Amino acid sequence: MHLGRPLGRSFFARPSVDVARDLIGCVFVRRSAEGQVVAGRLVEVEAYRGDGSDPGSHAHRGRTPRTTSMFGPPGHLYVYLSYGIHVCANLVTDSPGQAGAVLMRAVEPLAGLEIMRERRGFSIDRPSDRALASGPGRLGQAFGLELGHDGRSALRGEFSVRAAPKAEPAATVEITRRIGLTHGAQLPYRFIEAGSPWLSRSAPGRG
Repeated sequence: MHLGRPLGRSFFARPSVDVARDLIGCVFVRRSAEGQVVAGRLVEVEAYRGDGSDPGSHAHRGRTPRTTSMFGPPGHLYVYLSYGIHVCANLVTDSPGQAGAVLMRAVEPLAGLEIMRERRGFSIDRPSDRALASGPGRLGQAFGLELGHDGRSALRGEFSVRAAPKAEPAATVEITRRIGLTHGAQLPYRFIEAGSPWLSRSAPGRG
């Protein structure tokens, strides 16, 4: 399949909320050294700010060993373990030293579906692939993400984010509250493609 141009650092060097909105419809790609490609079109993301205004952000209380990558170069990965089980991946935003990130919550699988199914433990006769990467932990598993990928570039090489295919109509973006947070859940920082069947769950309510 034809993948669009990789997004440059300037795309990510903006506030996380702006980047999150513009990521809907873009394509997250992992290309292995052996040439295997896994790709998915982003349909659900959440923005996290690091300016002290967002109590749901890992960076709310400042830099820690866990969150160092969140303060790093825009366009890199911030990868962490959720509940000691699920590997979740963010795209770092803002300017270096100013923490910000966008959590990738769900994609519409486009390439490497057999690889995704194998990683997710799906049987070949499973009737639907909707659960392949619908949720941040599932997405991390489908793309084979590990904690060792924390801090890696998502601009070129093994990982990249590509512009939305021009042949497709622009996605209709809806904004809702975030999901599964104790603090800051009310902030309208979750962005989804309206009507997508690949979302992790339906909208909890618009901000």
